[in-house]
Amino acid sequence: MRKLWQHISEYSSTVFRNRLSGVDALPQLAVLGLLSGIITGVVILVFRFAIEWPLEHFLPGDSAESFEELAPLTRGVLPLLGALMLGLMLHRLAISDRKVGIVHIMERLNYHQGYMSFRSAVVQFVCGVSTVLTGQSAGREGPAVHLGAAFSSMMGQWMRLPNNSIRTLVACGCAAAISASFNTPISGVIFAMEVVMMEYTIAGFTPIILAAVSAAVVTHLVYGPEPAFNVPALTMNSLMEIPWILAIALIIGVAAALFIHLVDTMGRFHQRPVLGRIAVAGLIMVPFALVVPQTMGIGYDTVNETIDGQLGFWFLLIVGVTKLLVTSLTIGLGMPSGVIGPTLFMGATLGGAMGLIGTQIAPQSASSVGFYAMLGMGAMMGAVLQAPLAALMSLMELTRNPNIILPGMLIITTATLVTSEVFGKKSLFLTILKSQGLSYQNSPVIQALRRVSVGAIMERNIHRTQRHLTPDEARQTLKSEPKWLVVEGKNGPTAILPAVDLARFLEDAEKPEHAEDGPLESVDLMKIPANRRDIAPVQYQATLEEALHQFDATNAEALYVQRHVAPVIQRIYGIVLKTDIESYYQYRRS
Repeated sequence: MRKLWQHISEYSSTVFRNRLSGVDALPQLAVLGLLSGIITGVVILVFRFAIEWPLEHFLPGDSAESFEELAPLTRGVLPLLGALMLGLMLHRLAISDRKVGIVHIMERLNYHQGYMSFRSAVVQFVCGVSTVLTGQSAGREGPAVHLGAAFSSMMGQWMRLPNNSIRTLVACGCAAAISASFNTPISGVIFAMEVVMMEYTIAGFTPIILAAVSAAVVTHLVYGPEPAFNVPALTMNSLMEIPWILAIALIIGVAAALFIHLVDTMGRFHQRPVLGRIAVAGLIMVPFALVVPQTMGIGYDTVNETIDGQLGFWFLLIVGVTKLLVTSLTIGLGMPSGVIGPTLFMGATLGGAMGLIGTQIAPQSASSVGFYAMLGMGAMMGAVLQAPLAALMSLMELTRNPNIILPGMLIITTATLVTSEVFGKKSLFLTILKSQGLSYQNSPVIQALRRVSVGAIMERNIHRTQRHLTPDEARQTLKSEPKWLVVEGKNGPTAILPAVDLARFLEDAEKPEHAEDGPLESVDLMKIPANRRDIAPVQYQATLEEALHQFDATNAEALYVQRHVAPVIQRIYGIVLKTDIESYYQYRRS
């Protein structure tokens, strides 16, 4: 009975994985999306607790972000000691283990099919908690996205899913993390597809939506349904404000371009020792912490005060510019800080400052400071990330007010265009990838090939056989009517040939004109007339993109699809030709 259950379980798992190889496995992907969202939601709760509990107990005052109430000496020493601690930790790690954040996710998607390790998740957890606790100019959302993507990827690896499914799980983890952090499930979905995956697919929407929703439900159980910010009812008082909104968009676009430029400039020092770079970043933080302590930590308390209109013009302007400078310089030097939170901080303070000017110019028709602060948040996020749709969805969900959509669309798209077209800046994450000598390929062809596993198109009608056969063995081999014969060598498969070529050879050998040669005693599959092809291995989990890379790397004429079923045992599942990949893509495109 136990063996029967094992066979049933193995068969079900195989069927589940086989369905996931193609692009039509919507029910299976939906289940995976739900699991990803629940796991990510729990992970984000643990991450937030690790940040909030120490801050609530050790910072003075009632707020978990009241760094400004610390003594000046403590404010100066804390970020420096934190930077030295982080620098020493990262110095002891291998270069590949130091990489964290959204840029790392994009690198793993582009070069490693979304495979992420538990080690990278641990490093990100420690770095994400440490940067906030020690008062660096940091956010928690970037680390949260890394953690969601990593645990979702590890779930797919543990289940031995095809690589195309692991890529989808990474996107589910990203969406779930944003949803759990801000309580904004829609913007989490758009963020994952627009910023991280940089593609939109019908099959991808369903599991990613379910992941975002399930993660939001998990965090609702602890933090309730309220969004990250306390936003009053906001509305645009008059259409006469549109020129001023465009002016603010121009200013935000310039600020976003400056931010990206400074990060890129400081990133040119990435070849220097990591300990020195992180120590310098900590030193840069010291004077800012002493003079403008609001730049320390996440700073959402300052954002809420800005939205409520409690802060003055010069204070908002100084804090916004200071946050821009210190965040760009330290992140550029390699401080493992999240960037989404600081981006929202900068946008809120600069937008609020411009709103106060508008109030002075036209007090009767100007909208509230909170209205402009929220518009500034959306504009800065859209411009820095070059993700206008994700920024607009975040703005709408944070305000829960459809009246902000029209001015939000106007300011976000304008600021994004100023940053990209006037100053020629790409997304911050793509800029950092480029500074590291990496790229992100997202052409339609590459995207299509990444969505399908080799298991979806391989020819399964194969038969493994030894090179030398007797005529009876050869005929027995052909009884199952295989399409391809996989010829075994000393170190594994060495070639394939069409089964019809062996059948033709046996038929010719029995013809009367060959009777004088005597009876056929042995068949050498590597010498008979046949259309043999050189072969190379490809793993069952591989995508069609990986299969094409394997063709180029090995110059093979065919690939045999294999999977490790035991430490030294590999099972062959099918054969893939290059023409199969080309035909599949042409069929899907038509």
